[in-house]
Amino acid sequence: MEQKERFTDKLKSYLVRCNAETPPFFRKLRTLGVIVAAAGTAVVTAPVVLPALVLTIGGYLIVGGAVATAVSQAAIAETHADCPEGETSNK
Repeated sequence: MEQKERFTDKLKSYLVRCNAETPPFFRKLRTLGVIVAAAGTAVVTAPVVLPALVLTIGGYLIVGGAVATAVSQAAIAETHADCPEGETSNK
């Protein structure tokens, strides 16, 4: 039961981090990630026959954009750090 509670606490902490204020740099990076993923999707789903190399690059653009967007969304401003004052979290 204790392990389930610990998992729930970590999930709540993650959700709080995702809803916290995002620093300006990471907002721009998140927007750029969405644009890159959209460009990759447009390349992969193009209604014309494209070389395999172009389709592979499109797939990488989708993955890279999605990762950049997810990481940027999880970044929070220093003032909203979810650890008690005076304690640093370098885990």
